[in-house]
Amino acid sequence: MPRLIAAIFAVCLTAAAWAVDKEPFSNARFAELQSQGELILVDVFATWCPTCALQQKILANYVAAHPEVNLHVLVVDFDKDRDYVRQFRAPRQSSLFLYKGAEQVWFSVAETREEVVFAAINEGAQQQ
Repeated sequence: MPRLIAAIFAVCLTAAAWAVDKEPFSNARFAELQSQGELILVDVFATWCPTCALQQKILANYVAAHPEVNLHVLVVDFDKDRDYVRQFRAPRQSSLFLYKGAEQVWFSVAETREEVVFAAINEGAQQQ
């Protein structure tokens, strides 16, 4: 029994380490962050998508490696937020849109190369 508890605890810690502060997308919040010149990642995500799950790990790794970067992640649920999916013209789940203020600085679909995602976010963070 103690081994089972230890295993469950280890899984929970691993899941927590992958956690990224995210909030549901809304046009009001998006506009507010844009007006403040913030770095915003719009994550078109589906819970059933294995590529999305890989992207979540990459984003968690980014946040852990770059705590100095104030990255706001706004999540669009691919299955439930169809109006927002159309608004961003997301071709499918696992679409990522990076904004610095009002300017879109990067876009990808199904990108799971950590170095590519890290480079894009870092470049966006450097923009004025």
